[in-house]
Amino acid sequence: MASLTLKNINKIYDNNVQAVFDFNIDIKDGEFIVLVGPSGCGKSTTLRMIAGLEDISSGQLIIDEKDVTQMPAKDRDIAMVFQNYALYAHMTVYENMAFSLTLRKENPNVIHEKVLAAAEILGLTDQLNKKPRQLSGGQRQRVAMGRAIVRTPKVFLFDEPLSNLDAKLRGATRREILLLHKRLGTTMLYVTHDQTEALTLADRIVCMSMGYVQQIGTPLELYDTPANVFVASFIGLPPMNFFNGKIENGHFVCPFFSAPLNDVQKQLLASYEGKEIILGARPENIVQDEKGYINLKVVLNENLGQTTLVHGTVSGHKVTAKFREWCNYKPGDQVLTSINNMHFFDKETTNAIR
Repeated sequence: MASLTLKNINKIYDNNVQAVFDFNIDIKDGEFIVLVGPSGCGKSTTLRMIAGLEDISSGQLIIDEKDVTQMPAKDRDIAMVFQNYALYAHMTVYENMAFSLTLRKENPNVIHEKVLAAAEILGLTDQLNKKPRQLSGGQRQRVAMGRAIVRTPKVFLFDEPLSNLDAKLRGATRREILLLHKRLGTTMLYVTHDQTEALTLADRIVCMSMGYVQQIGTPLELYDTPANVFVASFIGLPPMNFFNGKIENGHFVCPFFSAPLNDVQKQLLASYEGKEIILGARPENIVQDEKGYINLKVVLNENLGQTTLVHGTVSGHKVTAKFREWCNYKPGDQVLTSINNMHFFDKETTNAIR
């Protein structure tokens, strides 16, 4: 196990395109960190720099208080699991898992013990004599994970390992990865564009956009107190609703409604009187209210069992609400609602107003 520190890490390619800007984080020994963001945000590039597969243009990478910025990948004691399983088709599961140890010319008895132990952890004991083509996608990904486990590395890196799996397998394998972390206690970094994976797996999430770190925090911190509009819109499904408006006489006023502010909100927004800001409201915070100030015109009603997603419009502005009960609204129905938890963002910077 190991701690990691990334200090002012930058990645600039030969064509002067910069993929990662000033990345900083201290990762504790045994922590599970998830890098999340849209395609092209720099998360996989960051992971590859940690692995030694990409050169670091500037900055420092420190593992267990040792500067490894210029150290070759083979000497960093890091194991990486890729999106594609990268298994040898002509080898058995056992041979695939043992391959890196065989190359190191480790004692065959030690190799055998490590492979059997990893197979037991991953539920592959009865699959060891099979070839990859005889396995399901989830089993192949577990073999790739087993190949990393037998090396007993200081750090595990996962680069979108579940992208090739269907929804059911993705959920099952995600739980296996979480259990694996609890059993091994090894430091893990995991890259994904799937916010569900980020929220369910991470001790802390690093949310990235356009090469920049937008926010680092626990899943609950990013969900409840997003740092800016990007994080608020990216984290959460369905995404947060946004309204442009002004603060006027203790109210948030926009073309669609006027929402009264409580005393705490009035104090928070005192300096924004008469100025334009952005109000954010998560779908579950838009609630049915007979005296509500938002008249939601239903476009689509999605029943999800214990909850209902209601997609509608307010004077043509799209709004999604998530109600806690089964509803049977029809297109065109009018539902009075209000917001029970508001997020406020500066219009110019898009940063949260704290």
